[in-house]
Order: sequence, then structure tokens, then C-alpha cells
Amino acid sequence: MMRTQPSRMRGLFDTVRELGKRETWTRADAEQREPLPVVRELVFERGYPADDTAARAYDATDLERAVEAYRFFYPTVSGATLFKGFTNVGLVPNKVFGTLDVHPRHVGFGACSDTPCAPLLLDLKHGPMVVDVPPGPLMIAASDVNQRWVADMGLNGPEEGHGAKHVFVPPGYDQKLPPGLYVWTSTSNRVFVCARSIPLGGDVPGAVERLRSIRVRPLEPPATFTKPTWLDLTPLPHDTTPLAWENGLQYWRELHEVVDAEPPYDGYRTHYGELAALGIQKGRPFSPDARLRPILERAARSANARMRVQSLSDRRADRIVWSDRRWEWVSLRFEDGDFDTLTSTDLEAREKWFYQAVGASPVMFRRTTRAAQVSWLGVRDENAGYLDGAKTYELTLPQPLPARLFWSVTVYDAETRSQLRTSQGKAVLRSLFELRNKLRGSSLSLYFGPAAPVGKEGQWIKTIPGKGWFAHLRIYGPQPSAFDGSWRPSDFRELQYGQ
Repeated sequence: MMRTQPSRMRGLFDTVRELGKRETWTRADAEQREPLPVVRELVFERGYPADDTAARAYDATDLERAVEAYRFFYPTVSGATLFKGFTNVGLVPNKVFGTLDVHPRHVGFGACSDTPCAPLLLDLKHGPMVVDVPPGPLMIAASDVNQRWVADMGLNGPEEGHGAKHVFVPPGYDQKLPPGLYVWTSTSNRVFVCARSIPLGGDVPGAVERLRSIRVRPLEPPATFTKPTWLDLTPLPHDTTPLAWENGLQYWRELHEVVDAEPPYDGYRTHYGELAALGIQKGRPFSPDARLRPILERAARSANARMRVQSLSDRRADRIVWSDRRWEWVSLRFEDGDFDTLTSTDLEAREKWFYQAVGASPVMFRRTTRAAQVSWLGVRDENAGYLDGAKTYELTLPQPLPARLFWSVTVYDAETRSQLRTSQGKAVLRSLFELRNKLRGSSLSLYFGPAAPVGKEGQWIKTIPGKGWFAHLRIYGPQPSAFDGSWRPSDFRELQYGQ
């Protein structure tokens, strides 16, 4: 069986029912927004570069190359950091996996606490790996180290929640495979599989146990093969992001490490050429000289600041969900998992997404009732000001929400793009948990601010003065009114003292 196209998801939600019956910047940010150098006119004599023209031209060219390369390869560096972050807390590719009930102490771009999840790290260096998915409400997506989409499985996949065996094969693999397997070809040896388990009726332990029933083995197990073991990652703080070094020279070292370790992806040949001109090339050491180092450092700061602008101050008209609201689409593209249009790759959409999230899948981005979920981004209040942690806001949601399954609102730190960490210990309000007994009446109001309005503690998320934040509103199992405009949430409305 050849690589499967995205499932129509027919019966997905029936299956589940059956199973369950103005922006605040820090000083560092301001420094990152330093202007590019003013390029003096390049002077030529008899057609040759005069004085220091050649040196200035090369510096400008290298800076331009580096800024564009940074932005293009950000998903790759972020993808590799996923592996490093999880191996730092004990996971071992192919051998030790983990289950995770996400909390703010787990630093990860766009991480959500809606369902327990299992990060499965695969390494195909020694051959194909089989992932045996049991029947049940599991939503599973796989990406390569470049964060290109590889597979959807479980409810999202061709088996539509009924269980199936999937095999992941490395780049260039051409050997015959046994029948009865869904076959997925990766463009890198490292594959990140994220499995999410729906906690039916709020049953988190049951959802975790379902994750642990996923079986992983080599296609041809060696005599020394032992079954993978599982760790509980929930108690362990960890960081799976490149935040610590995304603004400096270490970013380029990490990128070189990936390029050197993985087979080259043919679709990136031109981009590898840009890297080679900067001294990043497979099979060669990366050792930038005294001239190039500050250029690369400056490029990292500049490119990262531009991606922050694209992600949190988007100018595209197609970002708007409802014309009379400030809500935006988290993802600007919805055709597939790789941000492709009919004629090109939408690099703006790709950069916006990967600056604040990880992983991509066609099922995640669809804007129809066939989608597994739909996500909206709230960055501004009703007066177009950026959401401010020192202020208190009200968000009103007409009820019922257009979700066949469940829904949530998660608050993220604008600096880390991860769940906001406060003394409250949580950053989400969920229909399955905190709001379970409040889903009545024609509307529901949620509150966000340094202190809860009196009597609203159960429907409030704490924010921090001096910090900006944004929200993702997620609908699982979207119904038609999520797309046709007949249902829409309010904007965030600032509450004055005494309201």
C-alpha cells in the first residue's frame, strides 16, 4: 500500500460518540529591532570595485542570505530542538517514549492542555519502524525533522479510528514491504510522532492508558529487540524550544548539526546552496571567521524579530476570521500540511505558523467540518490594542459552541509563545474540565487579568502585569456554524475597575 492521502474523516465524530457514549516590548526586544546597515553606494572604477566596495558588498550579501536562511530553516531548527528537549528528560528514539499531561511548566511552542499526549521519537537510520495504532479516540500526526508533514493516523488517518499498522520508511528506501501496512515515507531519518488521546468524559487516566497501548517496533526486529518502555513526563519541567539561543550564533550551530546529520532533502537544494555560501554544508565543519560571526548573530536577531512581527502583528487581509472581529486564523493556509498553494509555497504563512507552533498536518488546517479541530488566534482587544497582562478582559462566547466534541481557550506568553506561567498553575479553560458545569444559558463569559472578578474565579485565567499575551480558541469537531459566520465569539473587552 502506497503513502496514503489525508482521510476524508468520514464518521470520525460518530466513532468518538460511540466510544464514549498596543504591544509591550522588553529592552532586549527593542534592541533586536535594530535597522539593517545603511548601504553606501557601491563604487566601481573601470568596471572593478573601488576601495572597500567589495568588502561592503560581501557583508551585505551575507547578511541578506543569512536573514532569509534563518527564516526558511526555522522549522528545521525548531524540529531538531523537539528531539533534544525530550531526550534531555529521558526519551530515547525507538526505545523510550513518554506520556504528558501538558502544564505551563512544559515550555513548548503552541503546546495545549486539551488532551494528554505522547511524544514518540523515531529514528529510521537503521530501517523502517512500525507504529501499531489501536482502535479508539487517538489523534496522531507525524512530521520529519524539517517539520514537513509525513502522516496522519488514528481518527485523523485512513483507518478513521478503527486501528491499523503504519510503517515509516527512511529517505530512499526501495525494498518490498509486507502487505497490510499503511506506508509513509519520511524525508529525514528523525520523525516526530505526536499522539493525542481524547479524555472521554474527562477521563484523563484512561486517555493516558490508551496512549501507552500504541505499539512501536522495527519492521525487522533484531534478536536483541525489547519492547519500548514508557515514562511519565508530566511532573518534569522541560523546554522543547530554541528560545535559549534563537537570537545568536548557536542557532547556526544547531542548524549545521541537522544539515550534517540528515540526508539532504532534494526540495531544499537551493536553500542548502544559501547555507553553503555561509559556511554551513554537510560533511564540512562549521567555523565562521571573525568577519562572518557578527553578521550571523545580527541576522539571527533581525530575522527573529521579523518573524515575531509576522506572527503577532500580521498585516495580511486573509488573517481575519470575521470582518467585525479581531480574531485571526492561527494558520493562514488550509490546503495541505506544507503551506502549498497551486503554484508556490506560502512562506509567510509557514513562518507565522512555525514561530508560534510545532507540527503541521492537513487535518489540522482544514476549514470545513471534516477538520479535526479549528483554531483561532486572539492578539488584540476590541479597540485593536495588544492584550496586556496588567489589564482585565472579558471574552463572551455564545452557547452552545459549534463543537461536536469539546473546546478550550489557552493563554500564551507573547515572549515565549508557550503557555503563560503564573502562580495559578494553569493557562487554559476547557469545556471538559474547568467549565464543565457552566455550559448552560445563551452565553458564557471568561475572564483574563491579574485578579479574578468577584465570583468568577472558576472561569478566569491569571495574567502578569508587564507581560503581553495571546490566546488560542480551539474547537474540536467543528460544526458548520464555526465557518459560515452564524456563530462568532466576542472580542476581548477591557473591564474597568468596578465592572
